[in-house]
Amino acid sequence: MSAAPDPSAAAQPVRDAATIVLVRRTGDGPRVLMGQRGAGAVFMPGKFVFPGGRVDEADAGVALGRPLAQPEAARLATDSAAAPAALAAAAIRELWEEAGLRLAVRAPDGYAPAPEWGPFCDPGLAPDAAALRFFLRAVTPPGRPRRFDARFFLCEADALWGDPDDFAAAGDELSHLSWLPLDAARALETPFVTRIALGELQALLDTPGAERPVPFFEHGAGVSRFRAL
Repeated sequence: MSAAPDPSAAAQPVRDAATIVLVRRTGDGPRVLMGQRGAGAVFMPGKFVFPGGRVDEADAGVALGRPLAQPEAARLATDSAAAPAALAAAAIRELWEEAGLRLAVRAPDGYAPAPEWGPFCDPGLAPDAAALRFFLRAVTPPGRPRRFDARFFLCEADALWGDPDDFAAAGDELSHLSWLPLDAARALETPFVTRIALGELQALLDTPGAERPVPFFEHGAGVSRFRAL
């Protein structure tokens, strides 16, 4: 979201998207999972980002092994036509596609995954949304080559199924996947919205258990602003 505006792209549609910020607790402090987008990518080329992407139509039909917590679903539904469960499914799917990591639980008896979720669910698993915390929403400013209404989810790495260092199943959209200290993450070439997310994450980590509104970065009538959800 930090690229220079392109006037020819002003009419780009805004697509729903979901991003997952995984936090791993270590003896040296918390670390976050990030990767680098390819230099030839249309959106945010060469930038370091969290796993995430647009919501696919099929995400609305995904059967979750455990649903979102009710407060998270309620916040996601505020001023939004996107189904909260679809946003959660998209975040889990993007984490799997881009990093090869599963946010999953043992599938209940009779669980039948959609064909495209076969590799994710193959060990008898189902996607797990219970550990996701919605903490930021941001719309790409007008004039960018692509625009997204992105919801950011915080999740503890302890909720992952399997080895958090095993990226063998990752696709090729992100390279240099790494667990980074927050200071190291802030020093990277990141999009503006990623810097916002890192700041919000730091505030959440500094005040564990505190109730905080979800910031929403939006644009209207030539003005960009934050408001609370």
